[in-house]
Amino acid sequence: MQDEYRTVAHEGVHETEINRSRFLCALAPAATEREAQEFVARVRKEHPTASHNCFAYVIGADAAVQKASDDGEPGGTAGVPMLQMLMRRDMRYVAAVVTRYYGGVKLGAGGLIRAYGGSVGEALDALGTVTRRRFRLATVTVDHQRAGKVQNDLRAAGREVRDVRYGEAVAIEIGLPDADVEAFRGWLADATAGSAVLELGGEAYGDA
Repeated sequence: MQDEYRTVAHEGVHETEINRSRFLCALAPAATEREAQEFVARVRKEHPTASHNCFAYVIGADAAVQKASDDGEPGGTAGVPMLQMLMRRDMRYVAAVVTRYYGGVKLGAGGLIRAYGGSVGEALDALGTVTRRRFRLATVTVDHQRAGKVQNDLRAAGREVRDVRYGEAVAIEIGLPDADVEAFRGWLADATAGSAVLELGGEAYGDA
């Protein structure tokens, strides 16, 4: 697994005008290829009269799925430069659609490549990106008497408390970078006089 990746902070649209052609770049986070395809279809439906709706998406923290479409523009002048911009920015789990309304001036192959790739770059700058880091899910099981203080101490130390379950004991789910596990184990033993239990689970990604 990758240690971290970047994605878009939220869905949005950024517009630029180049030689009287309007370029609207719509970006959205997409957890799966199906989500990316549904986003592309939705944008196309919103712009049925556009000259072109070109797209690119990257799915997977390791960029396992990469797709691009020129949607009628000369081969390699739209979807590929869009995809290259996403990859250059280390973007993952993201879909981009650039909608072009032709303004009457031909841009040529080089102009199209710059326009489509540039539209994606400008949209990423305008909408903002977030970094997600890999961490290990961990569950701290502690008695009710100590649970409140442990939760407060975790939050004070900047640990994200993801879930709290109350039963005979209290189970507090957190995320830990692998490098922090041993130090955290020691901290927990000190904080609870050795009474808490730490169980490590699977891996996931969260905000850095």
